[in-house]
Amino acid sequence: MTEVINKYESVFIIDPTFDEEKIKETVKKFTDLIEASATLDGVDEWGKRRLAYEINDQKEGYYVLVNFSAKPDFPGELDRIYRITDGIMRSLIIKLDEK
Repeated sequence: MTEVINKYESVFIIDPTFDEEKIKETVKKFTDLIEASATLDGVDEWGKRRLAYEINDQKEGYYVLVNFSAKPDFPGELDRIYRITDGIMRSLIIKLDEK
C-alpha cells in the first residue's frame, strides 16, 4: 500500500515588533520543523505587510508563505505548534488540490 502524500500551503504571520534576528529564528524554526517531518517545496518571505484588521493592536505583520508535501497527519501537528509559539499572530494551512 502506498503512503498518501499531499501538497500543502501555509501562511503564518510573525509579530512585527520582533527584531530581524528573532524573525529569522522563527522562520528557521518552522522551516526546520517542516523539513524534519515533510518535504519543503519552497519558502517565500513576503516581509512586513499591512493587516486587513488589527491583531493584538498591531496594524502590520511579517508574512511567510511555505509550500510543503506531507502525510495527512502532519498539518494538524504543525497547526498545534503555530498556536503555542509566541510571536505567531495568525496561521493558515491549506491542502492544495492535485491537478
